[in-house]
Amino acid sequence: LNKDEYDAIVSVPVERIIVTSTTHIPALEALNVEHKLIGFPNTNFISSPKTRKNIDAKKVQELGANESLNTEMVIAMNPDVVIGFGIDGNNKTYNTLQRSNINVVYNGDWMEESPLGKAEWIKFFAPFFNAEAKADEVFNEIDASYNQTMELAQEAKHSPTVLTGGLFNDVWHVAGGKSWMAQFLKDANANYLWAENQETGGVGLGLETVFAKGGKADFWISPSNSSTYAELKSKSEHYAQFDAFKNKKIYTNTLSKGETGGLLFFELAPNRPDLVLQDLIHIFHPDLLPEHKPVFFKPLQ
Repeated sequence: LNKDEYDAIVSVPVERIIVTSTTHIPALEALNVEHKLIGFPNTNFISSPKTRKNIDAKKVQELGANESLNTEMVIAMNPDVVIGFGIDGNNKTYNTLQRSNINVVYNGDWMEESPLGKAEWIKFFAPFFNAEAKADEVFNEIDASYNQTMELAQEAKHSPTVLTGGLFNDVWHVAGGKSWMAQFLKDANANYLWAENQETGGVGLGLETVFAKGGKADFWISPSNSSTYAELKSKSEHYAQFDAFKNKKIYTNTLSKGETGGLLFFELAPNRPDLVLQDLIHIFHPDLLPEHKPVFFKPLQ
């Protein structure tokens, strides 16, 4: 191999890996290679008990914050590969590592807008561990589970109206109509009030605009990061005017946390969209999945 023709050459199977986003953790666990993880920035964000056990046993080193990764430490640890997130390759930290002959490979799972598209990124990790067959098997199961759940949602007689988001510095961010969250709501057979919007990210709106459209919504999902009705109301009196507040129909993903405070939703949801969809169907159409135990979305307390 002529090294000049490639950005990097990584020998596989990789024995020592550093990843930089919590969304990378479930992929390693699903491929049964989490024991090869040797470092992570902000380990407190990791929720999974399996990897937390390795952190507690000092098998995974704390590498500081992502933007200011402790490069000296990483270089000393000499990983076979560092999985960065970001596409532009502009991160100074990663550039420093590459100059020190550390292989940095970029994962773009966060760019995906479809729930199954994000989950399919398990196949990105597979070649590093010669685990392509395992990744296909894992993804195919998730794919089948998601599609089965989506079909079940179509049996509902009624599509409830749904509002998302909350105020931050007087701007209310709702999920864009072409976003990951909007796709989940559509697949859960809900009537998302901003479904016609063309944005793939969040959309900043004024309170009056949101109230005019969502004041009478049947359900409200992810109201900023509050976990109780009292806390939500203390942030803004206006919240109490919404029907979903009055009828106690608000559901949040902030109650499912790892033992060090990491939000499980940010870690596992991109990898397991089928579980997110089951949560939402259990909320919107309780008679369809009466036995389901919520994983991410739980009633605001």
